[in-house]
Amino acid sequence: MTDLPIIEQRRIEATVIKPIYEEMVREVGREVAQKIISSAIRKAAIAQAQTFAERDGPDRNMRDFQALYSLWTHGGALETDVLEATDETYHFNVTRCRYAEMYKEMGLGEIGHLLSCNRDGSFCEGYSDKITMQRGQTIMRGASHCDFRYRYNHKNSTFGGVENTEG
Repeated sequence: MTDLPIIEQRRIEATVIKPIYEEMVREVGREVAQKIISSAIRKAAIAQAQTFAERDGPDRNMRDFQALYSLWTHGGALETDVLEATDETYHFNVTRCRYAEMYKEMGLGEIGHLLSCNRDGSFCEGYSDKITMQRGQTIMRGASHCDFRYRYNHKNSTFGGVENTEG
């Protein structure tokens, strides 16, 4: 882990990914290129979450998960409206996403959801099999806000992940 803000990490990654993505589109087509990017980013998100999970230990819980969000919001990268934050839930809306703005400025708007949004549910998988996420819309895909709904299931130790109806 680094002390570099997450949004700056994503900017650096996107600078490297952009020419690779453009070359993949030329060689294998947009659909296959996006599938490859999506798979690679998903695996990276799970690995990053596992690093945090190891740091936070086997007793990590929803409050530990909530505390991680300051890494993504640092410096106003995300403006959020927290609706509910309990031991079992973390519900909030993102009302401004500088990640979306950044990808658009970089000419990567068409894959911004792959570079950032799709990490969210995958991150749950790597962090705890007791945390699930539902999200129906994102700013990255043109909505007015992102609707994050995380749930912690104390009993469930076999299911984690995401129901992302928006993509």
